[in-house]
Amino acid sequence: MTISRRLYRPSRQKRGISLWFERIMALIAVVNYILVIFNLTYIPLRDFWLQGRVQLFFKFGQHELEWPQEPVRVLPVSFSDFITRYDDFKGIEPYRSTEDYLKNVRQLKKYISLEGLNNANETITQILSKLQEQSIDMIQTNPFQISNKTGTLERIKNKMRRFIFPNNNNASAKQAFLIFWSRDYLKQNYEQKINFFDNEIVPLIETNYYRPVGENGQPVDNFGLIDFPFSLLFFCEFLMRTWLISRRYTGVNWRDAMLWRWYDIFLFIPFYKFLRILPVLIRLDAAKFIDLRSIKRQASQGFVAGIAGDVTEYVVVEIIHQLQTSVKQGDLQKFLSQPKNHSYINFNEINEIEEIIKIFIQVTVDKTLPQIQPEAEAFLKYNIDKALSLSPAYKNLQRLPGVEGLQNQLSQQLAARIYQSLFEVINNLSQEDKKFNELLSSLLKKFTQTLGRELKAEKSTEQLEFLITELLEEIKMNYVQRLSTEDVEVILEQTRQLRQKAQATLPQIESAP
Repeated sequence: MTISRRLYRPSRQKRGISLWFERIMALIAVVNYILVIFNLTYIPLRDFWLQGRVQLFFKFGQHELEWPQEPVRVLPVSFSDFITRYDDFKGIEPYRSTEDYLKNVRQLKKYISLEGLNNANETITQILSKLQEQSIDMIQTNPFQISNKTGTLERIKNKMRRFIFPNNNNASAKQAFLIFWSRDYLKQNYEQKINFFDNEIVPLIETNYYRPVGENGQPVDNFGLIDFPFSLLFFCEFLMRTWLISRRYTGVNWRDAMLWRWYDIFLFIPFYKFLRILPVLIRLDAAKFIDLRSIKRQASQGFVAGIAGDVTEYVVVEIIHQLQTSVKQGDLQKFLSQPKNHSYINFNEINEIEEIIKIFIQVTVDKTLPQIQPEAEAFLKYNIDKALSLSPAYKNLQRLPGVEGLQNQLSQQLAARIYQSLFEVINNLSQEDKKFNELLSSLLKKFTQTLGRELKAEKSTEQLEFLITELLEEIKMNYVQRLSTEDVEVILEQTRQLRQKAQATLPQIESAP
């Protein structure tokens, strides 16, 4: 026995395997999308991943506010070190000048811890002089510009100005650095001052980096090395899934199946990767991890409510307009004169009108007439009595004794006889009779031809076309007026109720053997 592919329903075991496959692929898609989002946000969030600390910075004109006063660490140092290994995939390298600057700061702290500032050590003097030069050079050349962190340099300058000149907002940042990296200034409260630099300035300088530009004119990004295995997997799955769809559904070729699953293309194309959220959500819904039905219903409700009335109105008005055009072009006259012309397509050998009449007669004889016999006989009897009562001769006979009872008996028998005769005639029509079919076909053909000829002879066709066209125009106007006053939300509410009933019935149907 041949089973249509469209009517094919997999067994519960196969549906279970399919569900597990959907869940595995959905989880892989989620992991891939997490990596995509991490890659897209790594540069903007690199300061957080590098330092693992949180501090909000606000600026209102000349006023700056940092909250809290001390940054709060939320990530362990080990985790920050692990995450920032991703610098290699982004091509991030330490910026040479700022890296040398911090290196000199570490050397200065080392020598001061060994020999102190009071000792006139030539090495410490040279390092301090070098730091002063590098500070001025950092302000003038702005090495933070390449990494789009000019704002960070401004924060460094503002912090140093406020620390050296707390009461002078217009002080020079260069002068502040020159004072800070002097032996006389650091001698007093060295620990407090160097702690300020370590906690406030060093973390900002550490955020600077250098990122080379590739041959495509864009900064180096090696995320493709991570994303390629996922893209290859999803591409192969896309080919396999669409091929199976084309095999399962009749009339759906491979290209149509690909268009069917168009949203999966975002999973393996190398651009617009943020759009992968669309197939990820659809797969999570198919895997039954989330339920998008309520979201889709709420999202589409406003759209449907907005266009349902317009679309319905357009469709109905367009159908009526097509009927009007057909009547105006003379199709009615052509049909009446040649109902079976060469333009009429009959894809079978059945005369549908004849078959409809036969079915109607059969249902009338077998089902309808036996049930309405008492009412039909009563109706016939009433009309016979009424006809007799209007007869002058019968009025004279009513004066004779016994005639009235005889009238009731005769009218009852006459009504039953008439009904029985009518039943037999119709019953004979319902019997399979070749001669009857030929006569019926000839009658319908003759009726149609004669009707068309007589209407044409009486010059009635044009008037009939005019009246039909005007009637359709009135229907259009009244329909549009009625539709404009209808509440589309009522229709949507009825649709939701029908959907809920269908969902309640579906589990019972699926559980049936």
